Amino acid sequence: MTFELAGKRVWVAGHKGMVGQALVRRLAAADCQILTVDKAALDLRRQDGVEAWMAANRPDAVFIAAARVGGIQANAARPGEFFYDNMAIAANIIHGAHLTGVAKLMFLGSACVYPRLCEQPMPETALMTGPLEPTNEGYAMAKLGAIAMCAGYRRQYGHDFISVIPTNLYGPGDNLDPAASHVVPATIRKVVEARRSDGPVVVWGTGSPRREFLYVDDAADAMVFLMERYSSDQVINIGAGEDVSIRELTEKVCAIVGCDTPLVFDTDKPDGMPRKQLEASRLLAMGWRPRTALADGLRTTYDWVREALS
Repeated sequence: MTFELAGKRVWVAGHKGMVGQALVRRLAAADCQILTVDKAALDLRRQDGVEAWMAANRPDAVFIAAARVGGIQANAARPGEFFYDNMAIAANIIHGAHLTGVAKLMFLGSACVYPRLCEQPMPETALMTGPLEPTNEGYAMAKLGAIAMCAGYRRQYGHDFISVIPTNLYGPGDNLDPAASHVVPATIRKVVEARRSDGPVVVWGTGSPRREFLYVDDAADAMVFLMERYSSDQVINIGAGEDVSIRELTEKVCAIVGCDTPLVFDTDKPDGMPRKQLEASRLLAMGWRPRTALADGLRTTYDWVREALS
């Protein structure tokens, strides 16, 4: 069975975030009506407001890309905020979709929902098989709660609500706040600033952890692909199929930026999970493939960062 988005009213919750922007770009080619609402008009953490907006706008399909996100420093420092905001946003939208008869809903999880010492690459069957990474436990627990909620509403009420787990995403529109950004924009910004000052590039931790990175427009394409073709109470991974160490990522960024200053590793800062790569064979078996090589995606992201910082 397929769920065609053409002709549907599709709400992208979180349309101004990096993933939300990419979804809006991708959906522009899907012949659907894209629904969005700004934060100033609707606080997704407030249940009554969410339910009223959904009742008034009646989306046929929903992508939950809205979230409180940040890098390792922000997650470790504000676990309560990351748990509450993400759990409230997801619960309000999922329950609102139940009340208003949304035909299809996709919740976007995160690779951090897998155990800290997970088998690699991480298969969907590894979910809930071990302790989480402590530095992002609040965020991960909120994501796990929303995944369970989608599965529960599917089983109890028969709704076609699905959950996907994207790998580490990067691209234009990411957060450039040094205290809250993810590793790719943080690395690009640090390298740009090091080149300007002729100082060293300071890398958090040892540089040895390995991460998989997927360009955000490829991720959005996979999400639309799965929205139209996937229906199950089991999560499905969205991955690129390869990983690099943080040291290797930093060296790639240095080459793109044209920065030849030395790397300095601040081992007082945490590494996070030793490795984080998703096992995405189920998605790949359905016929989807990423289009953007890491080097190409990093160049595009660097161009965006350079413009944003100018």
